[in-house]
Amino acid sequence: MITRISAQSDNNHQTSEQTKHMKLIQKLLLIALATLSISLARAAEDEAVKKDLAQLQGEWTMVSASADGQSMSEDMLKQMKRVCKGDEITVTMGDQVFLKAKITIDPSKKPKTIDYDMTEGFSKGKKQLGIYELNGDTFKACFNSPGAERPTEFKAGDGLTLSEWKRKKSSEQK
Repeated sequence: MITRISAQSDNNHQTSEQTKHMKLIQKLLLIALATLSISLARAAEDEAVKKDLAQLQGEWTMVSASADGQSMSEDMLKQMKRVCKGDEITVTMGDQVFLKAKITIDPSKKPKTIDYDMTEGFSKGKKQLGIYELNGDTFKACFNSPGAERPTEFKAGDGLTLSEWKRKKSSEQK
């Protein structure tokens, strides 16, 4: 009888150890799945960033704009040009550089977000937070003043700059 109890105790001990191992394996599998899911989500976000950044490339002309709630004149609109190369943007007015900035975008947000780290121009060294929308050859953006909170909608108003740009067709596309 003692031998039988001892064998049963060994079986219970083995079952207990097997249960512990199974739980450990389950936890490791859950961690692996969570890591894979996060990696896939990041890869999808990276692809979305690359896609939108690629769409922002090239030369753009200003269609409409307002700053601090005041609409920009037609003469000024005609002089404004926006060029995006990689993650840098240069906006000129005639022959003068209006601003240069390194851009960071997040197309996963609603609305999509864009940040300008100013490298040249009136707010050099400052960060400007904005939102954007891309629709074919149209780019729309709304920025708040440097240091202010990000706008949540596309609207004109105090401290806000709202602009719409059209992609300039290359001579091959005309």
